[in-house]
Amino acid sequence: MANNEEDSKTGFLIGFLAGAVVGGIVALLYAPKPGKELRADIKNKAGEAVESAEEYVSAAKNKAVEIINEGKKKSEGLITEAKKRAESLLGDAEKILTDARSKGQSDKK
Repeated sequence: MANNEEDSKTGFLIGFLAGAVVGGIVALLYAPKPGKELRADIKNKAGEAVESAEEYVSAAKNKAVEIINEGKKKSEGLITEAKKRAESLLGDAEKILTDARSKGQSDKK
C-alpha cells in the first residue's frame, strides 16, 4: 500500500514537472519576442527544467539509499533474533537428548 502511494506521488511529480516545462515553452513561443530572445528564454527554461529534474533524481537516490539502509538494519535484526532462537532451540534439544540418555542408562540398570 505504501508503494502505491509513493508511486502515485512520484507519478504526480513527474507529470507536474513535464507539464511545467511544456507550459513554459508554449508560453514562450506565443510571447511577442524576437527569435534571439525567444531562443535564450527557451534555453533558460530548459536549464531550469534540467535542474528540477536533477534535484528530483537526487532526492529519489537519497530516499532509495535511506530505504536500503533501513532494510539492512531490519534484516540484521531479524538474523540476530533467528540466531538467538536457533541457539535456544539447540540448547533445549541437547537438554532433552541428555535427559533421554540418562533415563535410558538408568532404565538399563
